[in-house]
Amino acid sequence: MTPRLRTIGRAAIPVSRLSFGAAGIGNLFTPVTDTQAEEAITTALAHGYRYFDTAPHYGLGLSERRLGSVLRRQPRDQFTISTKVGRLLVPQESHGDDLADGFAVPATHRRVWDFSAQGVRRSLLSSIERLGLDRVDIVYLHDPDAHEQQALDEAYPELERLRSEGIIKAIGIGMNQAELPTRFIRNTDIDAVLLAGRYTLLDQRGLHQLLPLAHERGVAVILGGIFNSGLLADPKPGAPFDYSAAPEQTLARALALKAVCERHHVPLRAAALQFPLSHPAVVSVLVGTRSASQTTDATQMTDLSIPTELWAEMKALGLLPDSAPTPEETV
Repeated sequence: MTPRLRTIGRAAIPVSRLSFGAAGIGNLFTPVTDTQAEEAITTALAHGYRYFDTAPHYGLGLSERRLGSVLRRQPRDQFTISTKVGRLLVPQESHGDDLADGFAVPATHRRVWDFSAQGVRRSLLSSIERLGLDRVDIVYLHDPDAHEQQALDEAYPELERLRSEGIIKAIGIGMNQAELPTRFIRNTDIDAVLLAGRYTLLDQRGLHQLLPLAHERGVAVILGGIFNSGLLADPKPGAPFDYSAAPEQTLARALALKAVCERHHVPLRAAALQFPLSHPAVVSVLVGTRSASQTTDATQMTDLSIPTELWAEMKALGLLPDSAPTPEETV
């Protein structure tokens, strides 16, 4: 894939249309070896990925360490990296694993919510140390659902100070909901929103307020969770949707989307990847890959030609809203 770069924020930070979501290499749900993680990252670089996103939450720092170990060998101006703040990692005596929080790693640390100014700065410096890099380009407020006011009153102003000091280049908020990021777009000077699972073939809750407002204000939107935890990759009974078993009605909708794709000889994965990239507010889609083969597949699915009739049929059947931009409308 030839890099198709777009930019984020006043600093015009370059990002590729496909970006590397590094939760998987933090042993999300199941273990990944160091070799598999390295192969996933190097394959992404070979396919033109230039933006990599991680967080302390992912594997209690394992994702950051693995990502940094590979990216440190690349010219620093050849990639963009983001991490997140809001959870501090506090050492503890290991008691089993971290699977209760979704990661197959020893529970050597506990997560402590902290959206204070001091906590934000401390978290960022710890992330930079784990990454082994000279800087992080973008920092997101990570899941401040239950900490809305502190995130607005303390964490965000500290990120503004870090941006003005040149320690970071851009500020964002990363969440699985559309409402609070919309408030941040209205009331702050953020550069980006990382929206997970709320603008996909199955869920367009970000379409009516967040995306139009972001486009109007020049706030870049990066989309994660575009397979809705896996249902859009392989819809079948028992498949996950937003980290739990898909409700019957949601599964039926996913199967209907798959049937449309099959009639046009297109894998559902390709439609799921290409649909959200059509919105003018969206600059990149994060793909949570954990292997070289998954990284390659995402590239191939994004480059696959999809007939315009597929999108028209999805809208005619009520599977997509008429107001949702589709690829043939934004070429």
